Amino acid sequence: MTGALAPTKPLTPADRCDRCGAQAFVRVVFPSSGELLFCAHHNRQHGQALAKVATEIQDETERLSRISAETRER
Repeated sequence: MTGALAPTKPLTPADRCDRCGAQAFVRVVFPSSGELLFCAHHNRQHGQALAKVATEIQDETERLSRISAETRER
């Protein structure tokens, strides 16, 4: 066993925060192979604690800047 993780797939608008149901931009993977999804707000709120126990954190919050820019262009 190498300990290498399988690549995670990109988050989509259908992926929802496990705390509040908003669109998820962060996936937190745990050693038990479980995962939680978080919106940017809840990631900021719980991120430091999650980083201590996670095996991987997939952070796509930079997409919020692009989404905001696209919305302003319309």
